[in-house]
Amino acid sequence: MPHVIRSRVRAPHASPVTSPVTSPVMSSAASRPARSLVDAEAVAVLHRAAQALMDDLAGLTHRLVAALREKEPAYRAAIEADPAGIWQEANRSLRLSVGSLIRPRESREAACRMSWRIGECRAEQGLPLDALLHAFRLGGAMVWQGLVDETTRRRPEDIRLLVHVAADVWSFVDEHCGLVADAYRATERRLAWRRENQQRLTVAALLDGTARIADIPDAATMLELPEEGRYVVVAASGAPVTGATGAVVGLPPGTRALRHLSSDSEQVVVLLADRAPETVNEPPYEGTCHADGELAALAAELTVPPGVRVGIGSAVTGLAALGEARRLAETALRACPRDGGVVLLDEHLPAALVVSSSRLGAALAERVLGPLDRLDPADRDLLVDTLRTWLEADGSAQRAGTRLYCHRNTVLNRLRRFEQLTGRSLARPSDVVEISLALAARRLLDI
Repeated sequence: MPHVIRSRVRAPHASPVTSPVTSPVMSSAASRPARSLVDAEAVAVLHRAAQALMDDLAGLTHRLVAALREKEPAYRAAIEADPAGIWQEANRSLRLSVGSLIRPRESREAACRMSWRIGECRAEQGLPLDALLHAFRLGGAMVWQGLVDETTRRRPEDIRLLVHVAADVWSFVDEHCGLVADAYRATERRLAWRRENQQRLTVAALLDGTARIADIPDAATMLELPEEGRYVVVAASGAPVTGATGAVVGLPPGTRALRHLSSDSEQVVVLLADRAPETVNEPPYEGTCHADGELAALAAELTVPPGVRVGIGSAVTGLAALGEARRLAETALRACPRDGGVVLLDEHLPAALVVSSSRLGAALAERVLGPLDRLDPADRDLLVDTLRTWLEADGSAQRAGTRLYCHRNTVLNRLRRFEQLTGRSLARPSDVVEISLALAARRLLDI
C-alpha cells in the first residue's frame, strides 16, 4: 500500500532559527536556511494530525481496502483471493507511512523497504503496474485527506499552516511510486530472464532427447505448444540473417517456432500445420510421417544468406519425438554442400545414408573411385565432373554435353574411359547405385 508523506523538518521541536533543517525529499544533501516560525508551526500541526491517524490506523486501513475494491478492478481480484493478506499489507504500509510524518528518521528506510517489497510481490503475482501505482496514489490521497479532515475538525484555523507541507507530502508519494515502479520492473526483468532460461533448458532437453516423459505436458504448457502436434527441426550453420540477432535462418511470417542456439549451429523447432498428410505410407523412421509438400514449402520460404548450410529433417509427431527430429535435421545438415544451400532430408536420403556413416562412405568412395586418383588431378576432375553431370541429366549424353559445352560423343568417350579405369559398368544398375553413392561421399566428406 502507498507510503506517504515525510516531514519537512528533522524533529517537531527543532529550533526554527538556530537549527538547520533538510527536506528528506530533496536530492541535495546541503542544509537549507533556517525555517521560519510558520514552518515550525506547520510541522507541529502535521504531527498532531498524523498522530490522530495513527490512533485510528485500523479504520484508515479498512477505508483504503474498501476504496481499492471499489475503484481498482485488478486489486479487487487480489482482495477477493486473499483479503487478510491485503489488509495486513495495507496496514503495515500505512503504519510506516504515517509514522514517517512523526518520526521521519526512524521510519523512512523501513517505508522504502516496504514499498520495494510490495513492488516485487505484485510483479511476481502479475498485478498490472498501472493498478499498483493507482493504489499508491489512492493511498496517498486518502492520508492527505485524513490530515486535512483531522485538522479541520480539531483546529480549523490551522488549515492554513498545513498547506506549507503539501508539496513535501506529494513529493513523498511520487518518490514511493518511483520506488515501487523500479522494484516492479526489476522483478519483471528477473522473472523474464528466469522464464527464458527455463524455456531454453526445456527446449535443449527436448532436442537432446533427455526430457522425461512425465515432464512433457508441463513443457507443452510452458512453451505454449501442443503436446501431440506435428513438428520438424531445421538445423543451420553459418552467418546469421542480417538484422536477426543470433538467427541463422529467417522463417516465413506467422511460423510458430522455437530457436535453440548451440556452439556451432542453430536448431529451429517448427510447428507444422495441423492437417493429415495427403498420402498415407509407412514412415521411413519411427515417429515420423510424410509431409513432403509442407516441408518443401517451408524450405522454399526460408531466408538463407549465401554460404549458410541448412538441413530440414523429417516431420515427427509429438514433443517427445523432437530428439529424433533433431538427429534427422543434423543428418540433413551434414548432407548439405559445403558452399551452402538447403537440403530436405526426405529428398536426399541416399546422401543422408552416406553421411550417417562417414567411415563406410569413405570406404565406398575409395573402392569405387580410388583408381581415378592415379590420374593427373585435372584429368581426374574432368572425368568425375562428366560422370556427375551425366547422372544429373538422367543418363542423357546429349543433355550432359550441353551442360558441359561439349559434344555428346565426347561425353560418351569419357564415360567409357571411366568404366575402363574402375571396372564398373554404367549399364549395370547396381554399379550405378554404388557410383552415385561414392560421388556423394567424395563431395560431402571432402575426400
